[in-house]
Amino acid sequence: MFGILLFVAIAFAILNWLAEDRKWKILVYITKPATMLALIAWMAFEVGLSGPLFFFTLGLCFSLAGDIFLMLPRDLFIGGLVAFLFGHVCYIIGFNFKAPPITAITVVMVVVVAVVALLIIRPLRAGLLAKGQKALLLPVQIYAGVISVMLLSALVTLARPDWDNKVAAVLVCFGAASFFLSDTLIAWNRFVTPISNDRLKVMVTYHLGQILIALGAAIQFMK
Repeated sequence: MFGILLFVAIAFAILNWLAEDRKWKILVYITKPATMLALIAWMAFEVGLSGPLFFFTLGLCFSLAGDIFLMLPRDLFIGGLVAFLFGHVCYIIGFNFKAPPITAITVVMVVVVAVVALLIIRPLRAGLLAKGQKALLLPVQIYAGVISVMLLSALVTLARPDWDNKVAAVLVCFGAASFFLSDTLIAWNRFVTPISNDRLKVMVTYHLGQILIALGAAIQFMK
């Protein structure tokens, strides 16, 4: 399971963080897609693509596309948003390959995630309006809703009997929360107020999120 390609992905991620911190643009352009390519290759060639793993790997592919859109010199924010949106939909399908049970715990999780999402969306909405970007209101709100469902789907694994490996459940929970934080940092920095060292913080939380989600899915579903 812990094949060489996983460690290659982690190594590229760390190099990317260093490059972001030192503002080494060429190394950023190399290591950002290389991290995801190595992670995709690990899933495809060393973990497998059976069942839910196919959707987690497809989510990584959409995320790679989103990385490339956001990395290009042109402002392709909408392209990146759509690519990551499809990526999150793939993760939601992977987490819910079997329908989740409705219990008191899952209802509490729904309420908590909904409250957190609303607390984030309100200042984002105000920031978009203040910057005269009303056209982005609907896409950003849809995206926020989808990533909130992705986070909820990961959290619910803690209470699902079919997610019998609780180490895997904990990993995907931390991964989804980290990914959620990364996207929040991007939106907050872009539409609300600047964040110091934003690129480094975004990439660290993003890579941790992707790696932990992939690793948790591999532990749970790898045959």
